[in-house]
Amino acid sequence: MSAPDACGRHPGEAAAGGGARGRTERKAIGRGRAVAAPVTPAPGAGAAAGRPPAIKASARRVVAHVRSLVRLERELARAELERKGQSMGAGAGLAVAALVFALFALGFGLAAVAAALALVVDWWLALLIVLGMLLVLVVALGFASQALLREGTPFRPEQAIEEARRTRQALRGADGE
Repeated sequence: MSAPDACGRHPGEAAAGGGARGRTERKAIGRGRAVAAPVTPAPGAGAAAGRPPAIKASARRVVAHVRSLVRLERELARAELERKGQSMGAGAGLAVAALVFALFALGFGLAAVAAALALVVDWWLALLIVLGMLLVLVVALGFASQALLREGTPFRPEQAIEEARRTRQALRGADGE
């Protein structure tokens, strides 16, 4: 007998009836007559049972490559997020340091304003004038922040929720028709 071809069939099989598709067998119907009937696979024999070993091995390799690719993509994403997190942490630390120095600068600036006013009026009056300016600034910023915070509450994506509700209604309307 000769060696099987790439699909696992021997040369005689390929010529006699083809592969798994379209294969027929002769079925006797009495008085010597025969009719070609399609061969049905045995119960429980799925498409995988009829596959040659080369296809199964190729499918396993493809699955292994996909798993490896997904794992590598996850590792790449984790490494990228770690790098970005370190960079953001360092940036946040420098921003806090800058804020501390800005507060010191603000204090020295206000002291300079008070010293300049002290040339015109007494020291205690100059300090009270600077304090009054700071209190007016604090009250104005407080009202502005209160208005902005009120505008942002409740903290829910209301437009997205409304859009999802409309989409759900449209889909239900399309299903009911």
